[in-house]
Amino acid sequence: ESFPPLRNEAAVRVLRGRMKGIQGHCNSCYMDAALFSLFSCTSVLDSMLFMPFPLCDRNVQGILRDEIVNPLRRTGFVRASSVMHLREQLTDKGQCSSFTNAEKDPEEFLNLIMQQILGIEPLLKLQSGGQEQDCYCYQIFLDKQEDLVVPNVQQLVERSFLSSDLKLVEIPSCFIIQMPRFGKEYKMFSKIIPSLELDITDLLLDSPRECCLCGDVATLECL
Repeated sequence: ESFPPLRNEAAVRVLRGRMKGIQGHCNSCYMDAALFSLFSCTSVLDSMLFMPFPLCDRNVQGILRDEIVNPLRRTGFVRASSVMHLREQLTDKGQCSSFTNAEKDPEEFLNLIMQQILGIEPLLKLQSGGQEQDCYCYQIFLDKQEDLVVPNVQQLVERSFLSSDLKLVEIPSCFIIQMPRFGKEYKMFSKIIPSLELDITDLLLDSPRECCLCGDVATLECL
């Protein structure tokens, strides 16, 4: 039996309280947070759980669906042993032997499971300096921003795209964004406010936009 993502009051009722979420164990926090974000309250990536992709490993797909996503949506809790089962499979299938004990970057985990194990097409098409690149998620990179004390996601994405001279080639079906990470000793931002909606108008390549002065279709962009 498969369970739909949690919404509204049901999400609060099922996910709030003690012994809720995905249980951490042995540096699994990067994977726990990524899996919770991708599946607890949205169905955008449910194709990962069911679709027979060209390279799809049905064993890993089954573990992801039956031992992690369905328990999370049904009871709001996933045991560490279930995540370890997935990590052991990723270690066997991947090129790295430390998925069961070391902390990884979420992007490394997403690339492995989406590209090499399930064979999903890249979710994002980006252009920088006239060159296109495909990827599965976007990590925000920023220099220190003195005027941003408690930023929201919209501000961080826009400034990161601007500083890296990036544009979205097309509207993505799913836009996975990784927040800035700076280890244990230093955090650029103590808090980041989630943007419940993301306006990507200014991030799209060759998208018609309104002139901020006269209201007509803009012909020039001032960075």
